[in-house]
Amino acid sequence: MTTAVLNALIESETRRESVALVTVTAGEGLHAGQAGRHLVVWADDRPPVGDLVLPAWQAELVEAARAALAERRHRRLEFADEHGAVTLFVEVRAQPYHLIIAGAGHVAVPLATMAALCDFSVTVLDDRPQYANVQRFPPADRVIAGPFRDELRKLRGDRPAFDTATCLVLVTRGHQHDVDLLLEVLDDSLAYIGMIGSRRRIRAVYELLERERGIPRHKFERVHAPIGLDIGAQTPAEIAVAILAEMINVLRGGKIQRK
Repeated sequence: MTTAVLNALIESETRRESVALVTVTAGEGLHAGQAGRHLVVWADDRPPVGDLVLPAWQAELVEAARAALAERRHRRLEFADEHGAVTLFVEVRAQPYHLIIAGAGHVAVPLATMAALCDFSVTVLDDRPQYANVQRFPPADRVIAGPFRDELRKLRGDRPAFDTATCLVLVTRGHQHDVDLLLEVLDDSLAYIGMIGSRRRIRAVYELLERERGIPRHKFERVHAPIGLDIGAQTPAEIAVAILAEMINVLRGGKIQRK
C-alpha cells in the first residue's frame, strides 16, 4: 500500500468520511502487474487516490465503488478484454451512522444503549442538565445539555451538513420542541427522522407547521410518526426496541412496511 493511499485512509477516518478501498486481488495477461494495487474512492466527485490505473475500466470501477459506498456494501468486480482480466474487491469503510436523540427521558436511556451496541455513534441532547449527563448515558459518544434548537445548530456546525448517515429521533417532552427541531431538519437529507407521540400530538405539530410556518404537507411524509414499528411495545425499553428496529429497517432497506 502506497503512502498516498495510507494517508488518504487516515485523513478520511479523522474527518469521519466514508471511503471505498478498491484492491486488485488478481490479474491475468497484461494486467497481471496490477495485482495488489489500490485506489481510494470517495462518495463525491473528488479525484480518487492510488496506484491502480485501468484506463479502459477506470470510470466504470470508480462508479461501481461509489455505488457500493451508497449501499454501504462491499463488492467484487471483474473486468476482462483481449489483453487479460482483473478481479477487484471494493471494501467499503463506512463511518458509523450518527444517531441524534433529542430528549433524554425514559425512552432515550435504553435507546442510546441499544444503538451503541449496534455500532451507531450516539449523541443525546436535552435542555435539562439533570437528564442530559454522562452518568445517565454512559454508552453515548456525546451528551449535550442546552436549548434544543441552538444545540442542534451547533451540531450542524460540527459536520458539513446533516447527511444520509445521520438519524434524528425526537423523544422530547413537548410538541414545541418537536416543532423547533423539525424546522431545522426538514430540508436536510437525513437517513431517518422519527417523532414520538400520539397521533393527536403529531397531527397538532404538523398543523402548526403548516399553518404558521407555511410548510407544505408533503414534507412530513418522510417523518416516521408515530415512531417505531408496531410491535405492541409498552415499556421504555420495548419502545426503544421498536424505534431501533424501524431505523435499521429503513437504513438497510428492510421489507417491513408501516401500516
